[in-house]
Amino acid sequence: MALPLPDDRPIAVFDIDGVLADVSHRLHHIQGRSHDWGRFFRTADRDPLLAEGAERLRAALIDHDVIYLTGRPEWTRRLTERWLARHGLPTGPLIMRDDYDRAPAPLLKRGELRRLARSRTIASVLDDDPSVVDVLEADGWPVELATWLPHSSTLKKAQDDLGRT
Repeated sequence: MALPLPDDRPIAVFDIDGVLADVSHRLHHIQGRSHDWGRFFRTADRDPLLAEGAERLRAALIDHDVIYLTGRPEWTRRLTERWLARHGLPTGPLIMRDDYDRAPAPLLKRGELRRLARSRTIASVLDDDPSVVDVLEADGWPVELATWLPHSSTLKKAQDDLGRT
């Protein structure tokens, strides 16, 4: 039996914040009335690695191609790639939010998955946002809610109401 070509492998899609990266230490930048989005994202390079997410990703790499699908803005690409490399994770492919896109995370991620599915089989999606999981699950995607970092109301508002992460 021939080994599949790399683009014949199914895709495992991983979110970053709340799945691989512990964002807890930077949530204070976007709490309350004033939101310092620049500082919130610039300090993402200090995020601790979430061991459960990293273990899941490494296990997926055995028989899947891994793609990151994050609501982080495009301007954080280098910071994000360096963070992934520092933690021994592949640095891509990395699908990021356009810098001026404020679509709610569920709609953003649904659209990207539909685009990916035109050419590849999506075997799994791992995300920490219950709203994203609900929308993707309703669409029939093989999605799982990452529960190892409690989902904060601050992050929920940023993802669903403000379209920022």
